[in-house]
Amino acid sequence: MSGLLALWKTSKETVHAQVYRRHHRSHLPDRPGRGRPSSDADLLVAGTAGEARWVRRLALAVLAGLLLLPAGRAGAQESETVRLDGRGLFAVSAVESLDASERARRVEQRLRVLLRALDAVPQALVEASGDERVVVVSGVRVTTVYPIDAEDNLSDIDGLAALWARAIETGLQEALDRRSGFGGSFVADTRAALQTVLSRAWASVVSVVPKLLAAGLVMAVAVMIASVVNRVLVLVFKRRVADKTLENLIRQLSYYSIILLGALVAADALGFSPGALVTGLGLTGLVLGFALKDILSNFVSGLLILALRPFEIGDQIVVGPTEGSVERIELRATQIRTYDGRVALVPNAEVFTSRIVNNTADPIRRGNVLLQVGYSTDLNALVERLRGSVASVEGVLPDRPVTVRIEELAADAITLNIGFWTDSLRSDYKETTSNVRHHIASTMEEMGLPLPEPDLWRIAPADVEGWKSMLSDSGR
Repeated sequence: MSGLLALWKTSKETVHAQVYRRHHRSHLPDRPGRGRPSSDADLLVAGTAGEARWVRRLALAVLAGLLLLPAGRAGAQESETVRLDGRGLFAVSAVESLDASERARRVEQRLRVLLRALDAVPQALVEASGDERVVVVSGVRVTTVYPIDAEDNLSDIDGLAALWARAIETGLQEALDRRSGFGGSFVADTRAALQTVLSRAWASVVSVVPKLLAAGLVMAVAVMIASVVNRVLVLVFKRRVADKTLENLIRQLSYYSIILLGALVAADALGFSPGALVTGLGLTGLVLGFALKDILSNFVSGLLILALRPFEIGDQIVVGPTEGSVERIELRATQIRTYDGRVALVPNAEVFTSRIVNNTADPIRRGNVLLQVGYSTDLNALVERLRGSVASVEGVLPDRPVTVRIEELAADAITLNIGFWTDSLRSDYKETTSNVRHHIASTMEEMGLPLPEPDLWRIAPADVEGWKSMLSDSGR
């Protein structure tokens, strides 16, 4: 309950801050540099290129990861062909204790041992063992025929056992005949090994390539759908909602959610069940967690930035040594355009954990200009003239008073601090501050006051006439 109350309080404060910001912005004059940093078309073109590269890499990584997950295979293969010297004899199915591939390898191993020990092939016998049938050759249990084998071959278990027994007899006899020919066992074993590798490679190609093509097609369709949804959301937000940060959050979440859904469908096309895939990811999660620690940290930080919104797209912020305008908030990094025109990509983990100064969080900003005057200056008259002069500067907000305060009483001058309020955008702030300095210099000149020259004041006395009369009296 306390967590829900804290979340509600945070959401309420965020809404109030947004209302305050928009209320004050509505009272400011039109500013050409404010608002959306670029057109929707420019954002879409710039975003689509980067997202397409990122999605292609993601799709390849997902497909490669799915192929390499040994524990995520959905029961491996449902059936596997038993081969002798590369020639197929029969196909076995997966059972509870063994998958089809491992079961086929064990049968092949027994056949090779028999082949080395036999001079002639005896009759293969079928023995009953409950619901199962066992094929025995020369006292060796070569293979067991399970009810699942009969179901997969659309046959009864006795007929299938007799069929496998004949296939074993024929295969062993042909293998013995090959070893009695040219080259003997050496040539026959070499040729058998080559034929086995080629036949299994071709079987894998026939089995895997269609699944890979189907998975690739699914990922391509997912990317196309995600791109279309992205474009539709741009149009919807352009007409209905002007909040670029909210738009960016919803667009990215919907885009990558569709990509993730496509990856799961592609995994199913490759033969991975969701449960087996989760199991495989769980077994490799620890390794992936260490390997992708920084990437996951940036991803989570990006989601938190988009959700909590400490700044918005278009805001001018300072993050560490980087200062500029926020152009994009992606799930990996925040794109900032510095004031000299360069683009800085700051990792979201660094942005989220660093101290952020948001210069445009409020629409107005206070500016200060320091002025040094001599002790002989009429401060009352100067302060009144400065207030009126600075208030008349274009860009200084008329509804906020101009302040002139004494900042410091130094040994050779009085330091005045002239404060004013203006637009928080850097371009407007800098321009207005420059105009304020220009008006201050003009006011000093109109009043006949010398411009600040601290170095000169340290050398020459303030009361020059008094020093002159003192020197003339001392010389008499």
